[in-house]
Amino acid sequence: MKKDSRRDFIKKSALATAGLSFASAASAASYKRIIGANDRVNLAIWGTGRRFGAYQDILDKKYNVQLTYVVDVKKSQLEKAAERLKKSISYKPKFIENLQESLDAKDVDAVINATPDHWHAPGAWKAMEAGKHVYVEKPCSHNPWEGELLVYFRDKYSRVVQMGNQQRSSGHTQEIIKEIHNGIIGKPYKAVAYYSSGRGEVPRQVKQAPPSDLNWDLFQGPAPRRAYTHDTWDYNWHWYGWDYGTAESGNNGTHELDVARWALQVDYPNKVMVDSIKGHFVDDGWEMYDTMYATFKFDDDKVINWDGKSRNGYGTYVGGRGTVIFGSEGSVRVDRGKYELYDRGGKLVKEAESGGDEGGMALGGGGDMSTNHLNNFFQTIRGVDKLNAPIDEGAISVHLCHLANISSRLNDKTLDVDVNNGHIFDRDAMKLWKREYAPGWDPKVS
Repeated sequence: MKKDSRRDFIKKSALATAGLSFASAASAASYKRIIGANDRVNLAIWGTGRRFGAYQDILDKKYNVQLTYVVDVKKSQLEKAAERLKKSISYKPKFIENLQESLDAKDVDAVINATPDHWHAPGAWKAMEAGKHVYVEKPCSHNPWEGELLVYFRDKYSRVVQMGNQQRSSGHTQEIIKEIHNGIIGKPYKAVAYYSSGRGEVPRQVKQAPPSDLNWDLFQGPAPRRAYTHDTWDYNWHWYGWDYGTAESGNNGTHELDVARWALQVDYPNKVMVDSIKGHFVDDGWEMYDTMYATFKFDDDKVINWDGKSRNGYGTYVGGRGTVIFGSEGSVRVDRGKYELYDRGGKLVKEAESGGDEGGMALGGGGDMSTNHLNNFFQTIRGVDKLNAPIDEGAISVHLCHLANISSRLNDKTLDVDVNNGHIFDRDAMKLWKREYAPGWDPKVS
């Protein structure tokens, strides 16, 4: 099946399998409301954690963006954000606890959703239902079903929706990917996406009252309710089970797997094999794997490997993160800072640096690549640009992370996958396709 026809099949069959209809869907290219090319975009930012700093540059006057709302469920976080913004803007947006006020506001055109993972897709579709365009941070979904829903709601409401896979807006990466597609390394057949980090020991979960300035109910949002445990709100939600996080595959693998898939021009795999283990601080509070090697097999004899080491900083490859692409006539290594092109004999033929300042391993990151990606989003809203990373692409890349996580949760069970829609030919695996939502949070589909 050709790639274009497969994409059309994916939209129609995958969601039909989930019991959804495209009767009211519209083409994302025919947006019902396009802001004029010279018009200001009014923006709400949800979440003021580590990623918040990555949005400061886009507030420069030259980008014509007005920040109207800042939302966070923790009062002290809002206060820190207010102080930080004094250095970026001369006006004062509204600082609020509940994002619903920003959804109801007429002076909000677009939302940056930088909440924890479990809020990404539900927050995005709530925003689309309210008529807002959405920039949703990675991973765009908490489970495979939510990835399907994001495309469905994007089409239904004709909104501009982009995921925060900012390397898609990196000049040097765009350059070398184009070269790969034009045959610079022959036929690309394999990519290795990697990430190595020295994360430390995580405290065991201890039930206690939530911080006095944290709205724990709003933090949980669409997730089933549970008692608060010490420091869950402060990044540890990534590792404390599957209620909120998506493990390291969803947290960082999303970026590198996206580049790998982009380079190989593949969508859904036909088979997934995983070797995962919790290999460090085995008695601490970290509840999922911290080390994973995953293999995704695709049609046409193409393969992607994900080598993720959350708590071992050994440099198996150059730098802490990146992607290596192998072709019949050469190889490429690319990361956020540069690319290197090698011939088949391993000789360096060409290299190019980004010349930018995007963070690679630092928590939160940020820099010119993120700013470019956000500006691409805003310019598309204005109708003068085209998305570098439409949600269709983001959802498929994140889907690879979900497949790896599902395999890990089933004791590294090998998964056979339908290449047309990403569904798994295994009943136990498909039980993890969706999640349980808090009452009232099930998405409204027709």
